[in-house]
Amino acid sequence: MTETCEQTVRRLHRSFDEGVSRPLAWRREQLGRMKRMITAHRKDIEQAVFLDLGKPAAETALMEIKLVLDEIRFVEPRIERWSRRHHAVMPLLMQPARSWTMAEPKGVVLVISPWNYPLMLSLEPMVDAIAAGNCVCLKPSELSPNTSTLLERLIGEYLDPRAFAVVQGAVPETTELLRQPFDHIFYTGNGRVGSIVMEAAAKQLTPVTLELGGKSPVFVDSSANLDAAAGRIAWGRFTNAGQTCVAPDYVLTTPDLIEPLAEKITAFTKKFFGDNPTESASYGHIVNTKQFDRLVKLLPTDRKAFSVSKTDRERLYIAPTVLTDVQPDDPVMQEEIFGPILPILAVKDAKEAVAFINERPKPLALYVFTCSKTTRLLFEQHTSSGALGFNLPLGHLLSNRLPFGGVDASGMGSYHGKAGFLEFSHVKTVTSKPTFPDTLRIAYPPYRRLTK
Repeated sequence: MTETCEQTVRRLHRSFDEGVSRPLAWRREQLGRMKRMITAHRKDIEQAVFLDLGKPAAETALMEIKLVLDEIRFVEPRIERWSRRHHAVMPLLMQPARSWTMAEPKGVVLVISPWNYPLMLSLEPMVDAIAAGNCVCLKPSELSPNTSTLLERLIGEYLDPRAFAVVQGAVPETTELLRQPFDHIFYTGNGRVGSIVMEAAAKQLTPVTLELGGKSPVFVDSSANLDAAAGRIAWGRFTNAGQTCVAPDYVLTTPDLIEPLAEKITAFTKKFFGDNPTESASYGHIVNTKQFDRLVKLLPTDRKAFSVSKTDRERLYIAPTVLTDVQPDDPVMQEEIFGPILPILAVKDAKEAVAFINERPKPLALYVFTCSKTTRLLFEQHTSSGALGFNLPLGHLLSNRLPFGGVDASGMGSYHGKAGFLEFSHVKTVTSKPTFPDTLRIAYPPYRRLTK
């Protein structure tokens, strides 16, 4: 008999209340099982992601499988250290006394994952939640059904069924889950749904982590190595056919660099994917016709465009396309693109680029290609973003030692490594004072002695 959402969540709460997920040995065991699960079924995972997104196996191995395995390897040996008591000195008035903090699991966590990196964005938050000692309910995306179905089967086979559950479905199932009492909700996706998640969580005062997106800008100045900038921007933008939340969304540069930069980025796309990316084994496709049609509407017909191929609706392919002569009020600049289209806009200098960025919602990532220390400081001190990368896109995404998260419209909270462990933990303060000698009496009423 299939469980209802209410029954599933109630069962997970019982398991947590019984202490199933708290022991450090259990946490390590589950992470070990997850590592074996991924390793044993690497080919199955690559095939499922390919069926959902046309993603090359090498890209899935590098940008999904490896990242989850790296997170497990980084977190597992550090759980005990992060879980220890951390002592603090008490004020003189309280002496003799002791105090410390301790990280305790929050309870039952809901992870709502997206379709664009269906393995990594499902399992990497789970790794951090397991390390912190929580039970987890995973709601994978219905838009990547092959990967979601595989995850449900593998998690059921490898992980402790008392502490983990996978709920399949679309909007009705997600809506029903959000009515349930969770101790933390972790959502990755767009801001519109993020608002819905946050509104539902607010009704039960449930803490949330929102990993959203937005338009992550790039600035390139005349001091930059243009070849290196073009190659790295092309890689960051067109990996996963542009369907990456921290991909460069648009480029700002001075008027004299627009055409040379566009030509070099286009040359790199040809080097990466050939003259016809629809035939390239290294290039994926758009997830579905709805997203395809949305992206095609962003392609202007009356502006100059550098493109290495055409669109193919039947095969859900849109070629890597660089747009020039773009204006700030063009449709392509009004929403996160989330596809293989890269607009380049003109700004006078770095200060104008900073002003342009600051007039818009704070992005999940901001990238600057420059060799100027002055320009680096300008962006570091006068912009706000989830992350800032100099001469490197996506770099922060690949490190377990760096928190990953957004700010304001691009998200709240962070994870990866210790940041993820703490995100899924409550850091509890504990104080202890002996009853003798009772030095606290000096603070008791009446207060005449303290006011003389």
